[in-house]
Amino acid sequence: MYDNKQKINNTADDPKSEEVNQYVTFLVGEETYGVSVMKVQSINEMIEITHVPKARAFIKGVINLRGSVIPVIDMRRKFSLPPKEYDSFTVILIVEVNERLVGMIVDAVSDVVNIPVSDIQSQINYSARVDTSSIEGIGRIGEELVVLLDVDTFFAGDSQFEG
Repeated sequence: MYDNKQKINNTADDPKSEEVNQYVTFLVGEETYGVSVMKVQSINEMIEITHVPKARAFIKGVINLRGSVIPVIDMRRKFSLPPKEYDSFTVILIVEVNERLVGMIVDAVSDVVNIPVSDIQSQINYSARVDTSSIEGIGRIGEELVVLLDVDTFFAGDSQFEG
């Protein structure tokens, strides 16, 4: 049986086997972010979103997906970016957050990528004013840097998900 992971390990410069993590990468504004493929349930085109009164500003509303009501976060609002018209690239990424499903509206999904653990920097030295607790690390894909989000801590404390 052909094993994709084995192929990556065999082509590495280091003859030792190297652990590789898989991420779904997506764009929000000019930045590329990644979420572990283990957390991604589906990628959906934009559908009708029902507004929820008194929800936090970054919560766009809820959707009905195969009989489940799922809260939807506008990631541009979450990152304090200016709004952008939804287009044919805009999608709702459904992720599992602490055993519940949450939708993330992103500008576009890029790819599913394999990032060797050695190419992920988990110790990020920002000033004390930046909260890095929800960042799993920064991954390198060639010359490009990808912010790897830990969705469980990224959405922790967003009370609209409790219920």
